[in-house]
Amino acid sequence: MHKAKKQFGQNFLVDQNIIADIVRAIRPEANDNMVEIGPGLGALTRPLLSHLDRLHVVEIDRDIIARLKADYPQDKIVIHEGDALKFDFATLGTPLRVVGNLPYNISSPLLFHFATYAARITDMHFMLQNEVVERMVAEPSTPEYGRLSVMLQYRFHMEKLIDVPPQSFRPAPKVDSAIVRMIPVSTADIPVKDERLFAELVMAAFGQRRKTLRNTLRGYLDEQAFAQLGIDAQLRAENLGHREYARMSNWLAALRNKAES
Repeated sequence: MHKAKKQFGQNFLVDQNIIADIVRAIRPEANDNMVEIGPGLGALTRPLLSHLDRLHVVEIDRDIIARLKADYPQDKIVIHEGDALKFDFATLGTPLRVVGNLPYNISSPLLFHFATYAARITDMHFMLQNEVVERMVAEPSTPEYGRLSVMLQYRFHMEKLIDVPPQSFRPAPKVDSAIVRMIPVSTADIPVKDERLFAELVMAAFGQRRKTLRNTLRGYLDEQAFAQLGIDAQLRAENLGHREYARMSNWLAALRNKAES
């Protein structure tokens, strides 16, 4: 019997009905190039392998890796030992499908890590803390909308699929969970020209949520810039969608490039 380890954020899914719903949502096909993050005790691994010719898994827990080697044919499962935050998913080829019950303690850094591979990915299905999923899919001007919403929505179409209660796990977490589907936006449709500047601008805007854009972005845009962009400087960070942030960062990037040339 494997004991869940707190340092790896382990909570193992045991509800067979929820597992069946997740697999139906993923719709695995035999020749899919799929990787599972943190397979744990195989709640998703086993049903996925019943559809797939082969499955990659990324796992950090050596005890679980030993179980995986003992429980599954080595021609069906490819085990990558290590931290998903440091793993180079480009080594798995394209197109890639990603699934997993992500450790809640590092879910946001993992999502940003996957974002860097978006061009190689067909889709992603993740189990996450419900609060995080609500933030990911939130609309502007709602309490859940924030930096995470903006930073993911310009790269992905996202949809909350399934609510998962705590009793679906062993041990039961103290939070509700949910399944989210993430489909990368075509690179041709991404409105951002300078991603580093975009991230910097979004972070500054949400750094002091209660203040207006006039105050939070004072070091980036003046009254004339807001007027030219058609953006009300009296609004707050949560009132703008990702396309407005893209317009601001692109305008600023063009201005900086002009000054440098």
